[in-house]
Amino acid sequence: MTDIEIAQAHTPKKITEIAAAAGIDEKYLELYGNYKAKIDPKMLNETNAPDGKLILVTAITPTPAGEGKTTTSVGLADGLRYIGKKSAVALREPSLGPVFGVKGGAAGGGYAQVVPMEDINLHFTGDFHAIGAANNLMAAMIDNHIQQGNALGIDVKQITWKRAVDMNDRQLRHIVCGLGGKAQGVPREDGFEITVASEIMAALCLSSDIMDLKARLGRMIVAYNYQGQPVTAADLKAHGAMTALLKDAIKPNLVQTLEGTPAFIHGGPFANIAHGCNSIIATRTALKMADYVVTEGGFAADLGAEKFIDIKCRKAGLRPSAVVIVATVRALKYHGGVPKTELNNENLEALEKGLPNLLQHVDNVKNVFGLPCVVAINAFPTDTKAELDLVEKKCNELGVNVALSEVWAKGGEGGKALATEVVRLCEQPNNFDFTYPLDMSIEEKLETICKRIYHADGVVLTANAKKQAAQLTELGFDKLPICMAKTQYSFSDNAALLGAPKGFTVTVRNLKVSAGAGFIVALTGDIMTMPGLPKVPSAEKIDVDETGKISGLF
Repeated sequence: MTDIEIAQAHTPKKITEIAAAAGIDEKYLELYGNYKAKIDPKMLNETNAPDGKLILVTAITPTPAGEGKTTTSVGLADGLRYIGKKSAVALREPSLGPVFGVKGGAAGGGYAQVVPMEDINLHFTGDFHAIGAANNLMAAMIDNHIQQGNALGIDVKQITWKRAVDMNDRQLRHIVCGLGGKAQGVPREDGFEITVASEIMAALCLSSDIMDLKARLGRMIVAYNYQGQPVTAADLKAHGAMTALLKDAIKPNLVQTLEGTPAFIHGGPFANIAHGCNSIIATRTALKMADYVVTEGGFAADLGAEKFIDIKCRKAGLRPSAVVIVATVRALKYHGGVPKTELNNENLEALEKGLPNLLQHVDNVKNVFGLPCVVAINAFPTDTKAELDLVEKKCNELGVNVALSEVWAKGGEGGKALATEVVRLCEQPNNFDFTYPLDMSIEEKLETICKRIYHADGVVLTANAKKQAAQLTELGFDKLPICMAKTQYSFSDNAALLGAPKGFTVTVRNLKVSAGAGFIVALTGDIMTMPGLPKVPSAEKIDVDETGKISGLF
């Protein structure tokens, strides 16, 4: 059975039952049909429940062979429940672009899924639409201000705000707008980002409440005037209306796993362009509802885990108790140079060559972040005992245990070993720390991330990036954390360098401030905020029948 067939064959519980079991009073529930609800954030201020333990699920550097981070997150939450623990999972929302592009779905897989998976993968509760609408309202108000006399003296060549759409559409990356005469606006170059790359998404995920969100929206720098001074959303009086559009989107969404574990799914920019985590509000809500909360950060530990810790945990005062690093034998062989077509064959030599990728992530988690971790091997039928033994041996040498995760095939029961090890780790003392202190200069923070996390020789700033660093320092933004926009396919800024490359530098070509989100974005390599569709998009396989039943999501 496919993922969607497994999900459709399952009869979920009413969301009111899931909420009641988690201890959520009905007065805080806003129902979206029978199986989805939003939680009123007021609950956070009105509960005395202690916080549970926070477990971060991250992964090795992703490959076309797949790692299964979301599947493992869901399966671990179910596995904790299977061994008698009160658990919940807090995940990011899938974005339509990748669902119709490469991924085909992002709600877990097999018997470790969140449901209703079709809704979650498509429109869900409309949060992304609200974010896109708020983003484009801002864009419309900028251009209207210029059209109506430009009292703020906005320099048309220094507008930093882009439009947004929740779809991979390379055609919209660079456009010219405002053509057709005076009544059609002022002609200028523009472009679209995918909605999850919008600063509004980042701000929403990092806000503690609606008033904090409004303040963050007001601080967003959307352009510069002719004197080179920043123009904000508050200057354009846009932040109130934007917040009005987002008043429901800021509320976390409650759904369930196939086994009835509460699942909070809310927000989530990609970690190669933003911080790659679900919202602070969703995580905090989950922590009040469970003794063990499983969450994830986007892509590999060099991106997702680093930003989860250096941006989200720092801003929210969160302190994780343990980390799970997901790997597959297949992906490690790919890192060792085996083509995707030959990954089913035992190859200990290639596995040994690819293992340094996993070991570097383990080293970072243990020795940079100071957190105990376990390696979860997402099991495939083609894995051999010799291959699994080699992974275990190498991890044990670093003082880290390995747990075979069979959650895709067996659900919570298949996560029993992993759950048991995670509980053990959560009881251990840790030396939790950040990668860098905030009082470093921008250049020092960049250098520290590149050397400590990527194991690069250093960082190189282009002439343009150096100029931007000086400008941001002058404007007083130099004490913000850094959000690296970097390829997810390598520790380096070159997607082709697999494994654990050495002897490279990272080139930063652009620095910009996301003053509302509260971080500086450093663009490296050819990373972009508007992906394109592949040659054969997943959309070609997605269909619906006369009863409204969807097929092809996976």
